[in-house]
Amino acid sequence: MEAFHNLINQINEPLWNIVIITLLGTGLYFTLSLFFVQIRLLPQSIREMLGGRNVERKHAISPFQAFVTGLASRVGVGNIAGVSIAITMGGPGAVFWMWVTALLGMSSAFAESSLAQLFKVKDLAGHFRGGPAYYITSGLKQRWFGWIFAISLIITYGFVFNAVQSNTIAEASNGAWGFSPQAVGVALVILTAPMIFGGIRRISRIAEVLVPLMALLYLAMAVYILFNNLSIVPATISLIISSAFNFDAAAGGFFGAVFSQAMMYGIKRGLYSNEAGMGSAPNAAASADVKHPVSQGLIQMLGVFVDTIIICTATAVIVLLSGESLTSGVTGAQLTQLAIQHQVGAWGKDFLAVILFMFAFSTIIGNYAYAEGNIQFIKNNPTVIMVFRMAVLAMVYFGAVQKMALVWDMADTFMGIMAMINLIAILLLSPVVWLLLKDYQSQLKTTKEPEFKVENYPELAKKVKPNIWR
Repeated sequence: MEAFHNLINQINEPLWNIVIITLLGTGLYFTLSLFFVQIRLLPQSIREMLGGRNVERKHAISPFQAFVTGLASRVGVGNIAGVSIAITMGGPGAVFWMWVTALLGMSSAFAESSLAQLFKVKDLAGHFRGGPAYYITSGLKQRWFGWIFAISLIITYGFVFNAVQSNTIAEASNGAWGFSPQAVGVALVILTAPMIFGGIRRISRIAEVLVPLMALLYLAMAVYILFNNLSIVPATISLIISSAFNFDAAAGGFFGAVFSQAMMYGIKRGLYSNEAGMGSAPNAAASADVKHPVSQGLIQMLGVFVDTIIICTATAVIVLLSGESLTSGVTGAQLTQLAIQHQVGAWGKDFLAVILFMFAFSTIIGNYAYAEGNIQFIKNNPTVIMVFRMAVLAMVYFGAVQKMALVWDMADTFMGIMAMINLIAILLLSPVVWLLLKDYQSQLKTTKEPEFKVENYPELAKKVKPNIWR
């Protein structure tokens, strides 16, 4: 394992030099070319999300369920352990770069989820499926490239990211109650199995309840801590901004003179948390039944805002307002636990362990939903899916008993590869994104509920599956 870990680290340094430039460049490209869609249409994205709560079809999930399924995958240990790791490794300035990643990434998230809706298909059961593997195959006519993306997502979400979630649950449980990683691993396997064998509709219904509840509880704790420390909040914000441009601690490697540790870790942990441009949330977005692809693109864009600007900032507030926690020598979930304990007392550790379990467990089942859709893209075979489900359970246990550094570094490697493939694809398909947004906005001037008619665009109609938008 040590030799494997060293290999992972050797891959990560050059890989992430490229990923950072591509990620920020793509976000900036869509922000400018879509005329700041993430700001202009943010109120409309809220209306679309709220309006999608009562939409239900026999063979599809509602737009709101797709939103919370995507949020279930976004909102997880990245919001708690990931933020703490970013702060300890990159300093308070890492939080600023998480914000930048999210604000630019909202436009990339809009693009990828709109494309996923446009190029979605129906499976044998009549349910909608889609995502980058599908829009690469149909939109770019490059099935081999779609296969590569699907394989990268299956490894990243089905296996590695779930190992990160279970690792963090094990760490928090050990810190709060002294539970052994092995015992936590077995318990997680037993709890996860019924969920992943139930399919995406069961996952969406669980997420619809769990995600808002856990987010509200955690935010309530952050607000309480914030009001108890109002006098030092301005100084904390000033520290975040000033530290963001401190290049004394260079990131190393070829781009060390350009990227600071704050920038590198803020972007890494920001991407892990909000997944904007990575190509994961489009898999949930495609499952919804909407009248226009842009409707779900706006809804999924909102998920990035909620994840990073609201929930990740809540963790940053908790950690940075408990200054002495940063000198404790711990990181990850245990640092956030220590910070909460410092603010509210010993029960804070137990509180966060429970919240963290809810975050991470919902993410595990959300991750599985993404990976299963891509398994079906490659080979829609019950035996293949059964073997995959067993392998997922094995990785849940693996993550619980491994060292934190190993599973997080593995996550960096595979999410970097996956993000690069998807970012290239959405850049090549950007003219389609422009067309969709123009069609939506022109209709929005005359109707409250735009409806996409693919027959109005003959060239595009040739690439879209029949009877999806007709």
